[in-house]
Formats: sequence, C-alpha cells, structure tokens
Amino acid sequence: MTAAFLGLEAALYAIFMTLDLTGGSGGPVKYASIAVCLVFSVLFARRGGSRLMAWAMAFTLAADTFLLLLDRWYGAGIALFCVVQGLYLARIRRASGRTLWALRAGLVPAAWVLLNALGMGTALNLLAALYFVNFLVNACQSLTLRSERLFAAGLWLFLLCDVCVGLRNQPSLLPGLAGAAQAGMWLFYLPGQVLLVLSGFPKRRENTT
Repeated sequence: MTAAFLGLEAALYAIFMTLDLTGGSGGPVKYASIAVCLVFSVLFARRGGSRLMAWAMAFTLAADTFLLLLDRWYGAGIALFCVVQGLYLARIRRASGRTLWALRAGLVPAAWVLLNALGMGTALNLLAALYFVNFLVNACQSLTLRSERLFAAGLWLFLLCDVCVGLRNQPSLLPGLAGAAQAGMWLFYLPGQVLLVLSGFPKRRENTT
C-alpha cells in the first residue's frame, strides 16, 4: 500500500510540475494529490496508524478547497490550516509533553504589532500571522522529537512552502524572488504532505491515536 501511495503521488507530482513549467493549469491535479494523501492517511489509520494524521489531512484538504480549488474565502482556508497546526501540536504534546504556550502567546502579538507597523495589519494578515507563528513553533519543536523524523521533515517542507506563499503574496519583501516563490510552493508542499502521511504509518500501539 505504501508503494502504491508513493507511486501515485510521484506521478501526480510529475504531472503538475510539468504543467506549471509549461504554463498549463495544474490546480486540479494538485488538489487531487492532496485528496490522495487523505485517502491513504485514512487507510493507514484503519490499519492501526495515526487517526490524528487522518484528521489533519482531512482539514488540509478542506483548507485547500478554499485556497486552491475555489480560490476564494481565503480566511476560511487559513482558519482550517490553524486547526491542522492545532492537531500537529497535539501530536507534539503527546510525544514531548510540551506546548510552549508562553512563547506562542508572546510571538503572536509581536507579529501583529510588526504587521501594523508595516501597514499590513489586515484581518487576513493577522490571521495568517497567528497561523504562521504556531506553525513555526511546531516545526521547531518537531526537531526535538527523535522518534518523529518523518513528521519533522514533513513539517519543515510544509513550512518552506508557506514561506514561498508569503514571498509570492508580498513580493515587496524580497523583490525578484516572486517567480522562484511561485515555483517553490508546490515543489515543497506535496513532498511535505507525503512525509506527514507516512509519519502516520502503523508503528507501535501507542502511536495510533
């Protein structure tokens, strides 16, 4: 089943990257690749893998419905990705016993102050800052989880995708990188999601919740 998952995702990845490079529309193929992640995360969960990962993939697909498929109601998509990071925090807390709430509570207002100082304090940007701060702390915490290397690698590739999204949406931050950011989003995103799904593969009994 794992080989089928990797083979299918590799084929979809090759298709939409080719479409991106040739000016085609790879959106439906990209969305299908995340749907495949959800399907296999559920199959893994039914065989004793992580049910939490299956829920995380369900919310990921829901978020991409707004951000990718419909290309509207971006606030709803970001809010759903906040839920995804909450689920990943639950996994980190179960593995390490730590949440770093004080750090998160300090960084979020600091990010909001910075956005307002830059004249970028829109409701959508403030929500995105809440999401990104928690994502960044999750990714940093994941590096301390010795038994969760796939999970950590998946989170960091996912984070690199979001950095590219930010650079594409705010090209004035680093002029000249918008084109590279456009290509980098899905270059990192699908491999990250695939690793996250694989990190939920059935292992020990205590990892199945």
